[in-house]
Amino acid sequence: MLTRDFLLKAECKTAFGEVEASLLWTSEQRAASLAATLACRPDDAAIWIFGYGSLMWNPVFDADEIAPGTLDGWHRSFCLRLTVGRGTTAQPGRMLALREGGQTHGLAFCLPQARQQEELELLWKREMVTGCYLPTWCELRLDDGRTVTALVFVMDPRHPLYESDVCPRTVAPLIAQASGPLGSNAQYLFNLEQELQRRGMQDDCIRDLVQQVRDIQQHPG
Repeated sequence: MLTRDFLLKAECKTAFGEVEASLLWTSEQRAASLAATLACRPDDAAIWIFGYGSLMWNPVFDADEIAPGTLDGWHRSFCLRLTVGRGTTAQPGRMLALREGGQTHGLAFCLPQARQQEELELLWKREMVTGCYLPTWCELRLDDGRTVTALVFVMDPRHPLYESDVCPRTVAPLIAQASGPLGSNAQYLFNLEQELQRRGMQDDCIRDLVQQVRDIQQHPG
């Protein structure tokens, strides 16, 4: 289980598994990415983070408020080849990202004003180990009627770990078999399904993928 203490002490080169040297971002690269993202910040309002995967059930960072919301124009997709964390280079899995089109229901986290930099640095250490995401400011509709600008980590389709084939027949066997220092790839998917159900959120693609992964695990070979 990824914890705040683990993340604070983690050495990115080894903590998540064996990261290919050419893909591993340095702390300086992460800092530059965060600075560039903040430079594009549209206003001085509170910073919200949109969680659509493990941030929903294990955010690690602190938040003053958590609210359900909907992101238009993006959908969940297991389009990121997973070689660390819950997969390895020898037996890669698939990690969740966002691709263009559709919409995504998730959770918005409002960062504490006094600790924004600290929490964002922690978030970058978690999400940008290889720089596979594009941190993007997006308009987010909260369920209570408010509209906020949120920071969203979407897939960079130019990244070497991007996979365009997201057909369940391709993805399900990879998720069913992959594991790494942070646990199994399948458990990540099951945790996502449980959290969506707990929140009353619907994602038919995730539900169908879960069923295929369970079938593979129950009937190997």
